[in-house]
Amino acid sequence: MRTQKVGPAPRKFLTLLLVCGLAGRLGATPDPTKVQGPEACGECHKQEVEAWKLTHHYSTFNEMHRSDDAKAIAEKMGIHRIKSESLCLDCHYTEKQQADGPTVIAGVACESCHGAARDWINVHNDYGKGFKKETELPDHKAMRLSAALKAGMLRPDDIYSVAENCFQCHVIKDEKLVNVGGHNAGTADFDLLAYSQGEVRHNFFDSAGKVNADDSPARKRLLYTVGALLDLEYSLRAVGRATEKASYAITYAHRVKADKARLVLINQAAPTQEVTDILAVADKVSLKLNNSDELNAAADKVKTLAQAFAKAHDGSDLSGVDAMLPKPESYKGTVYQPAAAKG
Repeated sequence: MRTQKVGPAPRKFLTLLLVCGLAGRLGATPDPTKVQGPEACGECHKQEVEAWKLTHHYSTFNEMHRSDDAKAIAEKMGIHRIKSESLCLDCHYTEKQQADGPTVIAGVACESCHGAARDWINVHNDYGKGFKKETELPDHKAMRLSAALKAGMLRPDDIYSVAENCFQCHVIKDEKLVNVGGHNAGTADFDLLAYSQGEVRHNFFDSAGKVNADDSPARKRLLYTVGALLDLEYSLRAVGRATEKASYAITYAHRVKADKARLVLINQAAPTQEVTDILAVADKVSLKLNNSDELNAAADKVKTLAQAFAKAHDGSDLSGVDAMLPKPESYKGTVYQPAAAKG
């Protein structure tokens, strides 16, 4: 058990149904030695940070340790002090390396989704000598973006890679945490589109910070479908971890079946070869205990095909799924808009 210098911890432990990493680095936590912190991002992305400060991702940093649910789960798991002996770092916190070791500096923050920024933040900000973002030359922009990606930045247009960080926490990775600790077995209603278009949305780029823009219909279709594919992949892996017939195994076996049913409907509405192949993979695997090799092999195949799907499609050919998409009233949380946009 590691002793952490932990600040106040996340809001209502089960509000977002994120997972505590109890067996090493199980989640999507960025490397503390490369984390720069949200303040570094906020030097340029001021509105994005303002939007983040109104989210559960932000407020969990100060509130989780006060939750009765958190205290009860911690007691069952043998965690004596959530703030100083926390094993929940992977999905509830951002750590940064300090002189005396890693220190929790925030809840789920910028680098949780876009990658620890030490190696790419300066590249990302370099528009060329004498140039600004608005005047950057096309060749320089292409070189800059390529270099940032190679250095570990995850850009929003790489939907699979960014969304994968969501599923690494919204799908519980520790069977004991659920069966013994009593933690909910993941975010049961986690829909990538509904969550990404709600309080966590921060699309200010095209308006220079003036408007938190709605995603295009084509991108929404892609988010919805990639989210369904990722849900299947990560639920298969969860069943692969299951060793006893209890809440964890039962929940994720049902989730795999529900994912398959949703993907059947998606593929009927907007057929693609990748989804057809993914369904064939999922149909062949056995949802049984202690079957990690087969289930992980199937999940690996789903991942390869899902990545191919995300690269091959831009959503323009998926209009058939429009009737299936979550409506704005079902988006999770209130979308932040700058004061000028509200006026």
